Amino acid sequence: MLASLDAFASSTLLVAIGEIGDKTQLLSLALVCRYRKPWPILAGVIIATLVNHGLSVWFGEWLSTHIPSHWLKWILGIGFIALGLWMLIPDKDEEVKGEGRFGPFLTALVLFFIAEIGDKTQLATVALAVRFQDFWAVLLGTTTGMIAANLPVIWVAHRLASARFEVWAHRVSAVLFIAFGIWALV
Repeated sequence: MLASLDAFASSTLLVAIGEIGDKTQLLSLALVCRYRKPWPILAGVIIATLVNHGLSVWFGEWLSTHIPSHWLKWILGIGFIALGLWMLIPDKDEEVKGEGRFGPFLTALVLFFIAEIGDKTQLATVALAVRFQDFWAVLLGTTTGMIAANLPVIWVAHRLASARFEVWAHRVSAVLFIAFGIWALV
């Protein structure tokens, strides 16, 4: 019991600290500005994290031995740049109201899942699972850490959401995503 608590607490703390200023917080900000529906976005974040981190525990070692690191670098870098450029495209009115093609829940679910592939959180999840050998404690701890890092961003963005804030947030997010993409490529 004490070992599970240690695994949970360590996983929560490591991920929460590691996610501060990470691209997933930018993604949370962008999604809330776009859809203005925090609860479906948070639900998408939680489910995407559970699935991604669950797969990380099971398949993390396999991925690291079968996919060359130089390919991961290019996939990640180009993906960030594409996301940054997407942030510069003005929203249509129906997307802002959450009536877009996929809606806030599915969009958050898919984008968070993809954003976590090859991320430091995914690698940390694999390392924590190896260290503690307690699947559920690590999975729930890393997911709790992700929520702890993203919930404040979702809440603040929802409270401050306005047309002016959205334009500012999209521009800053676009620049940061493009910078992450270039940094990943370099």
